[in-house]
Amino acid sequence: MANTQKTAVVTGASQGIGAALVEEFLKRGYSVVANSRNITKANPFPASANLALIDGDIGDPKTAAKIAGTAVSRFGRIDVLINNAGIFIPKPFTDYTTGDFNALVSTTLAGFLYVSQLSAKQMLRQKSGSIVNVSTTLVDHPVAGVPVTVQVMAKGSLDAVTRALAMEYAKDGIRVNSVALGVIKTPMHKPETYESLKGSNPVGRLGEIKEVVDAVLFLTDATFTTGEILHVDGGAHAGKW
Repeated sequence: MANTQKTAVVTGASQGIGAALVEEFLKRGYSVVANSRNITKANPFPASANLALIDGDIGDPKTAAKIAGTAVSRFGRIDVLINNAGIFIPKPFTDYTTGDFNALVSTTLAGFLYVSQLSAKQMLRQKSGSIVNVSTTLVDHPVAGVPVTVQVMAKGSLDAVTRALAMEYAKDGIRVNSVALGVIKTPMHKPETYESLKGSNPVGRLGEIKEVVDAVLFLTDATFTTGEILHVDGGAHAGKW
């Protein structure tokens, strides 16, 4: 009998948004393959027969192969891929180093490419699937005094490929969308900075992890939505405040 239980893959899954997504997909009855560099050591999740933890650098094609291979061999399919893994390197443009650039490209672009290719191949066999990328609202609404230009260069590529892949796979049952985030209360920001960061969003507070999870789940379920860049940023993309 064919396995009809859905399977989700989540990268950057050891904490913050990624960990919350893993927990929510498990609650919804999905099988989940969760990845981060050292997720088996961090392991914030209760034991579950429906959860597979894969250690490894998402920018390494061998890690992507292990993720996709585990999803298919253990759970039989890949229905959802959340490209959540990311790093944050804020600095003036002229201060970015080759090491910074390589790290951003590896995690953001290579980390998207390898696991998305393998997931898409399986989704094409199934004739269904959903890919959701995690981007930033700064791609289309840069802010003076927030020096993240090389970061934005990498994340902007995700926005572009979201639209391109949505068109490529529109007739194959595979949808591709992104969430473009404002400043969210996650471990990426130190707690002592939360108060000063509130003004980064027009609504005057930081976004909550649950609000991002809700947006990702909406895109996962919204079967007539593809190529969408959904801003989860308290209105930051809409104008000046």
